[in-house]
Amino acid sequence: MTRELIGIGVASGAHAGIAIGRAHLLAPSELEIRQYPIERKDVLHEVARLNNAFSLVRAELEQLRAEVAPGAPSEVAAFLDLHRMILDDPLLSDAPRELVRTRLINAEWALTIQLEEVCKQFESIEDAYFRERSQDVRQVVERVLRRLAGGKPAAAAVRRRADGERLIVVAHDLAPADMLHLKQRTDIVLSGFVTELGGPTSHTAILARSLGLPAVVGAAHARERVAEGDLLIVDAIAGRVLIDPDAATLADYRARLQAEAQHRSVLRKLRGRSARTTDGVLIELFANIEEPEDAREALEAGADGIGLFRTEFLFMNRDCLPDEEEQYEAYAQVARAMKGKPVVIRTLDIGADKVLNEAARASLGMPNGKPTPESNPALGLRAIRYCLAYPELFLTQLRAILRASAVGTVRILVPMLAHVHEIEQALAFVARAKEQLKERKQKFDARIPVGGMIEVPAAALSLPAFVKRLQFLSLGTNDLIQYTLAIDRADTAVAHLYDQLHPAVLKLVALTIRAANRARLPVSVCGEMAGDLTLTELLIGMGLRQFSMHPSQILAVKARVLATSRRAAAALAARVLRAHDPLEVRAALERAARRAA
Repeated sequence: MTRELIGIGVASGAHAGIAIGRAHLLAPSELEIRQYPIERKDVLHEVARLNNAFSLVRAELEQLRAEVAPGAPSEVAAFLDLHRMILDDPLLSDAPRELVRTRLINAEWALTIQLEEVCKQFESIEDAYFRERSQDVRQVVERVLRRLAGGKPAAAAVRRRADGERLIVVAHDLAPADMLHLKQRTDIVLSGFVTELGGPTSHTAILARSLGLPAVVGAAHARERVAEGDLLIVDAIAGRVLIDPDAATLADYRARLQAEAQHRSVLRKLRGRSARTTDGVLIELFANIEEPEDAREALEAGADGIGLFRTEFLFMNRDCLPDEEEQYEAYAQVARAMKGKPVVIRTLDIGADKVLNEAARASLGMPNGKPTPESNPALGLRAIRYCLAYPELFLTQLRAILRASAVGTVRILVPMLAHVHEIEQALAFVARAKEQLKERKQKFDARIPVGGMIEVPAAALSLPAFVKRLQFLSLGTNDLIQYTLAIDRADTAVAHLYDQLHPAVLKLVALTIRAANRARLPVSVCGEMAGDLTLTELLIGMGLRQFSMHPSQILAVKARVLATSRRAAAALAARVLRAHDPLEVRAALERAARRAA
């Protein structure tokens, strides 16, 4: 009889969301930590054990980093680099040695004490993405503890099945390094995985999407309910795992796998085709990227440009802030790669829970690198507010972006605007940066467009004043939903109330699109709504003509656009905007989907 596990599905829009294979239970990540006092004479021996374990793990990560294929997703190298940085952080590498010396305890005990101290700091962070980084710290420390115990990484113990069948790894947790190790091995075929820990923003989930590995994370008690060698179906779309499925279910999923493969083949043929509705309306599909290397994936997907280039990667997890030259090289790399296609570069969206390192904060003039405590970081000093508070930080970035505009089609996007005076101050900074470059006789596009993100209700309701001062708009729907509904979706107590189909949210989205269209300003949606196929027709009906999403979603959205009628979409939008309840909205969207099918 088929049994079932429920968790959080992790699927890439460019790959199948289904995996079929035999279960392999990875050794538990929890290790029995020996705790015992030591003599003063044994301190050097314990410190040497720590040093050796750190060196062995460093060598493992460096070898994996060296083996990353040139065409691999940028996240692969980025996460390995992050784990190497965690390994070298003094809080983990130096503090345990000091604990061994001062408290006369063994190496494992000292490292575990320090791990819990570091993780406590992460638990106080409100942002889900940054809070989940504590799991990266635990994964790195686990590797060190294994080495202290004389073992090897758990992934190294995975063996090829005698029957050669595909494997689905079932684990308490799976570090990005272990996932990459398994994916690169030629003696096994990893088709997917299941973990008991993890969420949608964990690095394990992000890397799974990049590598095209269907997965279900957060599946409680998976290792208790799955036995070694069980036949598993991982349905990453529905977020469920089927254990020992019956013949009819297995046949159904195998047929779905084949259909998905055929669908991907059809989608690949759309790369060079324009996205036009059935009645000829052109829809532009842009890509959101995190790092310069992501531009390649955007081009391969046939993106019309970069609709959102997030620049935070340059500033995070480092002691010194990037100078103008380093920033220019990153921005110019993308501008050149896109070969004339537009590149929208968002100015630094940092602050509150997206914190700079202490040394980096100190370089901005914060006393001892300590930020002022905020009772509600989501409503505090962040994004444009942060940049205006630190003028030199802002000017340095603006000069780098302006210089990149000399080698490609670049646009400046200012995040989290709420007041007209913030726009005016931002434009004044752009003007000042231009003057500074003129004095240096450095080239830039004097007519570079400056746009604003609409991600707080105040901005959506201030559009008449905004459109007079900005040259394009970008709807950040993730934050717009959060601020409109006063819901922190990372808070499990209220996350179920986070609803992109709430009528108030949809009215603000429609209001923004209409205001931009009346002012003849380009407007795009760059939040998760843009890549949601169930909303493509609705957004077109609202008047949206530019979508910006993860590159892996572009071809699927393009296929949906090609099957959409602008006239029918407008009628759908009119019906939805009259609704007063999310259930009415969902019912209207479901009827539209059935009609299209």
